[in-house]
Amino acid sequence: MGFLSVSYLSKKIQEATVVADISFEQARFQKLAIAGETGSGKSSLLQMIAGLVQPNSGSIFFEDEKVMGPDFQLIHGHPGIAYLSQHYELRNNYRVGEWLEMGTRLPQSEADTLFEVCRISHLLARKTHQLSGGEKQRIALARLLAGSPRLLLLDEPFSNLDPIHKQILKQVLEDLSSRLQISCILTSHDPLDTLSWADELLIMQSGQLVQQGAPAVLYHHPVNEYVAGLLGAYVLLTADEWRVLGGSNGTPLLGDRYLLRPEQFSITRSGNGGVQGRIQQIRFWGSFSEIQVQMPGKIIPVKTMETDFSVGDEVGIRIRKPG
Repeated sequence: MGFLSVSYLSKKIQEATVVADISFEQARFQKLAIAGETGSGKSSLLQMIAGLVQPNSGSIFFEDEKVMGPDFQLIHGHPGIAYLSQHYELRNNYRVGEWLEMGTRLPQSEADTLFEVCRISHLLARKTHQLSGGEKQRIALARLLAGSPRLLLLDEPFSNLDPIHKQILKQVLEDLSSRLQISCILTSHDPLDTLSWADELLIMQSGQLVQQGAPAVLYHHPVNEYVAGLLGAYVLLTADEWRVLGGSNGTPLLGDRYLLRPEQFSITRSGNGGVQGRIQQIRFWGSFSEIQVQMPGKIIPVKTMETDFSVGDEVGIRIRKPG
């Protein structure tokens, strides 16, 4: 049956369906991300996989053993699965090293490796109330990992982190598989957190699994506008608009319309080709700018590395040729 197998899983809270008939599998060391808007059922799905919430129907098998929900066991959860919620708490007035020792029964060499992977070795002498949110999260994670789980579930781990601590956590997650032999599933509503990390991406909407596949496939071939918008900016073109802007040899992605991302357009000075438009807005993101160009009847978002455009400039827009 494999590493993790979720079959026809459903959950209702009162009369509301929060997870509806979801099935998927995860291979060992496969990085799985579950994305969806707030209230789509991501957290409930993760908690059922962890054995913390009882599903109404369906089954979960982890390493060929059925994961039992809280209705069937006194101690909730599964010993091989660790779950890090969005609300991690550390006891006050403890030094970090003392707090970790309370739940850690590892040989010193293994503990040192764990602390190194979690980037907390330099924090062991600090008091728990002297830590930032990102530091508290990594310490709570280290405490969970001290139980030697084979599967780690993280619920919105990046949601409250500044860019520095977010990057540190991403490095930690990359090390979990290679150094600690731990597989991961995480939830997020931010495409920047999932597209670059996941091997497989699951998209949830209103409790249902609406699309699953490799991040690049979902990004360029979403099944609907919900998936498209969840993974980044886009614009829909009619067949006539697509041809006028230079499209060729393509198949409409959503009904009779063509979906394009901002990086699929090129922008030039007025008079240098393309369909003429006027810049309405410029957002600078550091490594690129996203420019909103008003065309006849439509605003086109364009991603470019050029920095010498200004609001009000007349420009030419065309679809980039593949390759």
